[in-house]
Amino acid sequence: METEPIRKIIHIDMDAFFASVEQLDDPSLKGKPVAVGGGSQRGVVAAASYEARRFGVRSAMSGVQARKKCPNLIFVKPRFGRYKELSKKIRDIFFEYSDLVEPLSLDEAFLDVTENKKGNPSATLIAREIRDRIYDETGLSASAGISNSKFIAKIASDMNKPNGQKTIPPEEVIEFLEILPIEKFFGIGKVTAAKMYQLGIFTGKELKAKSLDFLIEHFKNSGEHYYKVVRGLYHSKVKPNRTQKSVAAEHTFVKNLTSEIFMMERLEEISKELEKRLSKSKLAGKTITLKIKYSDFSVQTRGKTLPYFIKESGVLLETVRELLYQEKVKDSVRLLGISVSNLNNRKKEDEKIMNVQLKLEF
Repeated sequence: METEPIRKIIHIDMDAFFASVEQLDDPSLKGKPVAVGGGSQRGVVAAASYEARRFGVRSAMSGVQARKKCPNLIFVKPRFGRYKELSKKIRDIFFEYSDLVEPLSLDEAFLDVTENKKGNPSATLIAREIRDRIYDETGLSASAGISNSKFIAKIASDMNKPNGQKTIPPEEVIEFLEILPIEKFFGIGKVTAAKMYQLGIFTGKELKAKSLDFLIEHFKNSGEHYYKVVRGLYHSKVKPNRTQKSVAAEHTFVKNLTSEIFMMERLEEISKELEKRLSKSKLAGKTITLKIKYSDFSVQTRGKTLPYFIKESGVLLETVRELLYQEKVKDSVRLLGISVSNLNNRKKEDEKIMNVQLKLEF
């Protein structure tokens, strides 16, 4: 009988990556609260150092709000070229241990080291060695989570931050899931968590006590996912060739927009930029989504799926105009964005199943 192997998964997460790079390149910033982004009226924090986080500064926070929380906050402009340069060095280290590397962003990735290039049976030791290599070769620290699934490994990597790691071996996964706060589970956001609280579900143990029928009744199609994940049955594979799911472009305005006419002018510019990005990636898509962020920072999305693939700005703009005018804009607008998904790059996933049960030595 063919069975899935027990996998050894590592999640590597760089510690405050953008801010740490700035502190690395400018020693005068070390030990000080640093925010990468803009501190102006329209600025947004892209990343914050741990010194800034102690004051409550977080990514996606407005620059004005961040300064109120931390008056001594130092803002630096992002240097994505530098971040990409270091990210590539770090990724090259990953590939010395396994070809099964799934990058999630510039600063984090999953590695499947079940069968690794070093012949090391311990994922825990591999994670420690990789973290040491990253520090020695870049001067940056990383944290790691190690377990038998991507879901658990990702949660574990956040438990001993910064510059630490946590291993959750297979025999401890179920116990770990039972005491895990419900909002930590993959696929459970603030709205779903609030609904679960109302149903008396606060931890994994209480979620596990609910039947499949109960979860489907209250959470529709997601109910089956919650039923499986709390039982440790969520085992998606590390996908080294991640298929890009969407291409987007957006812009935050110096002054809020209140007129749809002015919004369409800006959306025309955004659609041209998006066309360039699609052409560069040799992609086209069927689903067009308009993103609207209001002055109160609430976000609204409106989407439409077409029967054909598009990438030209003229067709994009025609669809976006329809989405913009389908209902009245409720407030002044600080950001507009357009994304294209349902792309023409879908690939068949590898369905091969290994027929040997591997013994896991963590």
